[in-house]
Amino acid sequence: MASLTLEQAKAILKKHTTEVHLFTHAAAVSAAMGAMAEHFGEDKEYWEAVGYLHDVDYEKYPEEHCQHVREMLEPEGVDEATIETIISHGWGLCVKEPKPETNIAKSLFTVDELTGIVQAYGLMRPEGLDGMAVKSLKKKFKDKKFAAKCDREVIKQGCDMLGMELTDVMACCIQGMQAHKAELGF
Repeated sequence: MASLTLEQAKAILKKHTTEVHLFTHAAAVSAAMGAMAEHFGEDKEYWEAVGYLHDVDYEKYPEEHCQHVREMLEPEGVDEATIETIISHGWGLCVKEPKPETNIAKSLFTVDELTGIVQAYGLMRPEGLDGMAVKSLKKKFKDKKFAAKCDREVIKQGCDMLGMELTDVMACCIQGMQAHKAELGF
């Protein structure tokens, strides 16, 4: 298979996922990954496809997340580098290896949790994602009770791995998600 496309990623995820909130999360991570790709000058559609497909095994194996990615994606012809990138977003959380080493893997590791905070904040704002300021999002980020299930330490660790400031990653996430707000239910 040539580079994974967003269309292929959506078709593959449909085979393994039924829960609406998982498709919404896939779309949010995909949108944020597109913005991160633009930041790094990389292939936006490929990064979006990886983001969309990152939780392919979650619904069927929530207790063994990232441990069944390979068996689901190899038969689809997904290349090894893409499989490794997807598995690595669970590094230190549900898998020991591989550690995110590339910008795409580090970005996926970071924005997976961060999109949850952006989405939760967008849902409580009358204007949704429109006009969302990084400064306001950062206040919500500091409030541990807000979107409490989103692991701030993972986000900070990801920013460190990327060599990026949290505010810059937040700006990418907001920008990417704003561009896909209809798909995200805003």
